[in-house]
Amino acid sequence: MKSLFIDCSNGVSGDMLLGGLIDLGVPYDVINKPLESLGFSEDYALKYEESKSFNLRGIKVSVEDRSSNQKHRKWIDIQKMIVSSGLNSILKDRVLKVFGILADAESFVHGIQKDEVHFHEIGAIDSLVDIIGVCAAVEYLNLKYIICDYPPAGSGFVNTSHGQLPVPVPAVVELAKTHNIKLFSNEHLCGELTTPTGLALLIALGDDFGKPPFFDIHSIGIGLGHREVNRPNFLRIFLLEGNIFSSNKNILEGPRWEEVVVQQAWVDDSSAEDLSHLSNQLRLFGAIEVISQSIQMKKGRLGLSITAISKANDKDKLRKAWLSFGSTIGVREHVEERWVLPRRLGKCSTIFGELSVKQVCRPDGKLTLKIEHDELSRISLERSVSLDCVRNEVAKSLETFLPDEEWTY
Repeated sequence: MKSLFIDCSNGVSGDMLLGGLIDLGVPYDVINKPLESLGFSEDYALKYEESKSFNLRGIKVSVEDRSSNQKHRKWIDIQKMIVSSGLNSILKDRVLKVFGILADAESFVHGIQKDEVHFHEIGAIDSLVDIIGVCAAVEYLNLKYIICDYPPAGSGFVNTSHGQLPVPVPAVVELAKTHNIKLFSNEHLCGELTTPTGLALLIALGDDFGKPPFFDIHSIGIGLGHREVNRPNFLRIFLLEGNIFSSNKNILEGPRWEEVVVQQAWVDDSSAEDLSHLSNQLRLFGAIEVISQSIQMKKGRLGLSITAISKANDKDKLRKAWLSFGSTIGVREHVEERWVLPRRLGKCSTIFGELSVKQVCRPDGKLTLKIEHDELSRISLERSVSLDCVRNEVAKSLETFLPDEEWTY
């Protein structure tokens, strides 16, 4: 079984993805039949041809709109059409996922209910062909994993049905924010390089973002974009041999940089029990860690400085916990950065039996085991052995480790 790496460092759109997949050898009928079953056979003509961008070859896809119906469709209409169609369940779910992701973003951007989202460019026949065609092509390839590079933000302005908008356009910004996708910035990459359709397809179909640990290349498909830009306008799709992510999924770039939010309050009017309750609630609401230290406040009063660290997506929930379960009437907040190593929970077999441990991948690729302190204390007390004795046995049991989850950060 093969895997896919989508190199979208130059940009990504629905037609570029479709062109790259066709260049990989996906037959025309694979793309055309689902569209025919939806009743679109008379509404479009799909054309693809080998072309060049800055003397680099690839496949350029064009969709001719031959429909007499209105181009603008609501999300709820598209949803009903797909649900009631004869598409197989896997393809149906993939197509619905892409459109659902787009509808969520458009709903937020326009401040309306999801069912009332009125797609413009998204609902036109060319975008329907791109989305359904890409989903069908991915199903045809029968892939184990799909990993996507981080797409570019682009710059400048673009003309849309909503008028002239700054790049990246609002829907792309919302998609990136909601799904925690980093858009990289480069002053030399100008124009609208990442479209909402292209990014939604990556989010819906991809298993992860980053780069593979190695490249065992079976074939490469090149999809060309239509816009004239200041560099080759292409997207590369690598078909890779083997189940390369089966044991290394998410260990793609070693230590990962991420933003965390630090929230802090100084408290001098709460009991120890109340502060313990607040700390517990902060952890329940998503705090990575909560710490406290003694401080001397105004008028010589002794107090505590309480600090909670959270992922960016949890900051609003934590802020609510501070103000609901604590006595403070204000919370300071700022963003910091940290580097974290990939880790996963699992079990290893030792002379003390099966123990719950955490496996960590170090920057050099070396794997180490770390036992949680509660587990460490339990074994030490039950077996009347030192903590170091338990740690040493865990360290010697690396080969017996069995994961309970995929790698995470």
